[in-house]
Amino acid sequence: MPIDPDVALNAELDPIEFSWSSSDIQLYHLGLGAGADPMDPHELRYLVDDTPQVLPTFGNVAASFHLTKPPTVQFPGIDIELSKVLHASEQVSAPAPLPPSGSAKAVTRFTDIWDKGKAAVIWSETQVTAPDGTLLWTQRRSIFARGEGGFGGERGASTSASAPDRAPDLELDIAVLPQQALLYRLCGDRNPLHSDPEFAAAAGFPRPILHGLCTYGMTCKALVDALLDADVAAVASYGARFTGVAYPGETLKAAVWKEDGRLLGTVTAPSRDNAVVLTGVELIPV
Repeated sequence: MPIDPDVALNAELDPIEFSWSSSDIQLYHLGLGAGADPMDPHELRYLVDDTPQVLPTFGNVAASFHLTKPPTVQFPGIDIELSKVLHASEQVSAPAPLPPSGSAKAVTRFTDIWDKGKAAVIWSETQVTAPDGTLLWTQRRSIFARGEGGFGGERGASTSASAPDRAPDLELDIAVLPQQALLYRLCGDRNPLHSDPEFAAAAGFPRPILHGLCTYGMTCKALVDALLDADVAAVASYGARFTGVAYPGETLKAAVWKEDGRLLGTVTAPSRDNAVVLTGVELIPV
């Protein structure tokens, strides 16, 4: 059986040790479109040498930043073909701004496995600590595994924030460069779905799609820039659900609500009849 919840939920994966440099941070931010106006001091905060400020979303990719091969989904109690897996959601929280360079250890455990009948939703939590044991950030992720349900587990419930039933407080345009996916793939995700037109066509897409984590990071940056004075230190946590796809070269629109001290949002593609790209966007300021 591909999923054995009793085994998976009691397993703690082997720690992963990794490091990053300020050049990695600069590349990550460039992959999100930072520096579009190279005269803007807010933009340059993300790109200065040695001490760039770090968007918390770097924590979602830091441990895999230097990978050059697609990942596998093989863990204790879990063995699933990568083709069956869809990225469902991401969230990151940090007690302090992420350092612009350093080394760390990531420890992941599976926290929930939901049985959706024809599919399974697998939740994991990763705690990342500095060499002295200080918690740097916590990452929470869910994946949707098609054809892996029916094992008799709990169905689970929606846990993401929903947009209020009213007009948004503001809307933000998020321009995606034509070469955005080709640049972002250097941040550890070399899936040819984002770079090879023939591979994308075989998967049913008219052209390569943008990485979901790129859209996710670009949206976080747009919120920070527009509403938090481009200060990453003002972010306590951020998360979103991956609902649809974005394409390089298009301009996305983020609808944003200010609700109970949080920033909530959805991201759509106006040029494609407002196709929904991200939902459940939630940024909690410090």
